[in-house]
Amino acid sequence: MENYSIVIFIMAIMIGLSAIADYIKLPYPILLIVAGIAVGFIPDLPKIDLNPEIVFLIFLPPLLYDAAFNISYEEFRVNINTISTLAITLVFITTLGIAVVAHYLIPDMGWPISFVLGAILSATDAVAAMSITKGLGLSHKTNTILEGESLINDASALVSYRFAVAAVAGSAFIFWKAALQFAVLMGGGYVVGFLIGRLLAQIIKRTHKNRLVTISFMLLAPFVAYLVAEDLHVSGVIAVVILGLGIARFGKVVFPENFKQQSKAIWDIIIFLLNGLIFILIGLQLPHVVKTVTPAQILPYVGYGLIITIVALLLRMGRVFMQQANLQQHFKQGKGKITERALLDFKNSLIISWSGMRGIVSLAIAIGLPHKLNNGDPFPQRSAIIFISVVVVLFTLIGQGLSLPWLVRLLNKKQPTLADKA
Repeated sequence: MENYSIVIFIMAIMIGLSAIADYIKLPYPILLIVAGIAVGFIPDLPKIDLNPEIVFLIFLPPLLYDAAFNISYEEFRVNINTISTLAITLVFITTLGIAVVAHYLIPDMGWPISFVLGAILSATDAVAAMSITKGLGLSHKTNTILEGESLINDASALVSYRFAVAAVAGSAFIFWKAALQFAVLMGGGYVVGFLIGRLLAQIIKRTHKNRLVTISFMLLAPFVAYLVAEDLHVSGVIAVVILGLGIARFGKVVFPENFKQQSKAIWDIIIFLLNGLIFILIGLQLPHVVKTVTPAQILPYVGYGLIITIVALLLRMGRVFMQQANLQQHFKQGKGKITERALLDFKNSLIISWSGMRGIVSLAIAIGLPHKLNNGDPFPQRSAIIFISVVVVLFTLIGQGLSLPWLVRLLNKKQPTLADKA
């Protein structure tokens, strides 16, 4: 009963602060994170654990499904080259880059542990990216790339994470096995999402005149897709994304406009509550993880987190601007299927680079680290990994989140180019 009261209390704070954020023109995720940190330091407040299974089952499926349902499939297809580069290549580059920095920067952090930290912080978070950038007036192209990247990159990060944790336990890294596992995760998730999407489409054809039943099936579908995929040991994230994309295309033909508005109103309330709870929970983690390290370690770990945040940002900027140059070159040479609509310019490249926030997925993975190895030994430097992960998440969300609106306003003062209008 006590925990129930705390959840109600947190939701009341979340709703009130969201209204205040609109009034003071501050991104509401930032205000909620700060509030979560403040609430977490209240004396004698019972600890609210961030359960990774709850995050991946309750929060991610509806949030990813909503994003995939509303994303422009045509714009997604046009920019698939950039999206796949950021969602796959950049994830592995970031994992390696953070691992190198952590190994040489943090005392006693061996290579396997460094790669665990790199994998945890390698992927941007769909919830964070979409919440921070919402309402900033970004171009349709930029929004699609950010959302598309965030919807896909979890599979890449989870593969890196699983092999890094296995390496800590003593298993050797074998490239072809990693590549095969990645292909199975992605391909299997695609098949599950496609099949459940087809099944849902057949159900909707027969029930679409009953709006409550249809909306209920659509609310249930992402959870079913995620659970089925995870039970089959493939990517539940990809399954939900493919389901959302498929139903979005199907819905354009079947659903009348007034039905879409009714469905959207329900989803908007659900997404608002889930988003708010997530950012409050992120803030709540800092007071708890502070207690897991000694006072002498806090300042150095915060410094390590800041350096890792800067490294991750620089790696992202380098890869995004390299992608811009590659697209320009291939377009001029007529290679591949690169069209003018797929090109990037300085403005959207900089915004995409600056929008790489980490969030609830990184925290859930970090907190989900096993306490012990298979041989019974404690997991090495578990507290350090969790603390640094929380610090990096807060630095990216608060630092980049606060500066992103200013950056967008500054860039919007310039004359928009053809690429921005696409």
